[in-house]
Amino acid sequence: MFLKTRHYAIIFTVLIALVLQIMPLPIQVDVYRPDWVLIVLAYWTMALPNRVNVGVAFITGLAMDILLGTALGIHSFALSVSVYVLAANYQRLRNYSVWQQAVIIGLLSSLYHLVLFWLQHLLTDIPFQFGYLWPVITSMLLWPWMFWLLRKARRQLRIT
Repeated sequence: MFLKTRHYAIIFTVLIALVLQIMPLPIQVDVYRPDWVLIVLAYWTMALPNRVNVGVAFITGLAMDILLGTALGIHSFALSVSVYVLAANYQRLRNYSVWQQAVIIGLLSSLYHLVLFWLQHLLTDIPFQFGYLWPVITSMLLWPWMFWLLRKARRQLRIT
């Protein structure tokens, strides 16, 4: 049982993040929804870059596109770009403190949202609103707790 849990822990955390990403919230709170999937993928990319990389981000993005009903490939491209930037610099980012990493996560989240906006703007000609960037702040604030939670799970399950 322990061995199977250990092998599927990454998939399980990504599935939980997908559920949190699509969970219905009141409209006043929904604009502040953090980027759960990006946060989880960012943690696993920094912790285990040989197991979670751009390919996992692309597949997870496709799942998000299907779940959210957006044009196929929008979230997958945005997640892939963000995870690529993170994977290219993961050795440097590991050495930063959790609070410095939170700023990096904020920058990655803003890159993710800007790529999403650009792609949606090309497809549907939507106007830019600064409300699109509220999840950047909530993702930054959520990062330390998600980092500590996922690190504790990784160490207890001995995921390598």
